[in-house]
Amino acid sequence: YLPIGYWLADQRTATGEQRTVRLTDGTLINLNTHSALDVRFDEKERRIVLQEGEILIETGHNDTRPFIVETRDGHMRALGTRFLVKREDQGTRLSVLQSAVAARPQTLPDEQILKQGQQVMMRADGLGPLLAINPGADAWTRGMLVVDNARLEDLVHELGRYRRGHLGVAPEVADLRITGSFPLHDTDKALSALLPSLPVQIEQHTPYWVTVAKADTKP
Repeated sequence: YLPIGYWLADQRTATGEQRTVRLTDGTLINLNTHSALDVRFDEKERRIVLQEGEILIETGHNDTRPFIVETRDGHMRALGTRFLVKREDQGTRLSVLQSAVAARPQTLPDEQILKQGQQVMMRADGLGPLLAINPGADAWTRGMLVVDNARLEDLVHELGRYRRGHLGVAPEVADLRITGSFPLHDTDKALSALLPSLPVQIEQHTPYWVTVAKADTKP
């Protein structure tokens, strides 16, 4: 099941697909895997509605209209900047790579300004704590996933966004930690890269049902 907003969006990407689009004001938007957005420009403002997924935005600078990104959780107003917006189950993650962004949750009247190097999880009723951006937050634009001491379950979940079918992890290895760089356009290669570092094995029942499980230590 996919929401109707995804299918009717002005721009969208399929699972595993990435794309860059240039808007009429010169803004560049990178769409990550399985992402969808609508473009709503008028004489007063430039507005992007992120329906699904994740985008990286580099705003055009020769236009005085406000540039706003909207999700179900709130609004983000660019202050001449480069930033990431990602819709997640628990809210919208905003990561500021350059300059600053003013964030306003859906049900609150005031904005909070995030500066370069900061990220926050925005929900409709408020903002979470300001945190430092994760290393390699924009590495996906270069076809890589970069993690530093990440839980294996979180890594596998992220790789699963780039392939069709089920990609799971067994509970007994879910909390193992991993650091490294993994190719997003060849997730089988990325999974194989886990084997030298962790006591795991890849169980592939079909091309569309794969599990990262505990390695078999039997002689």
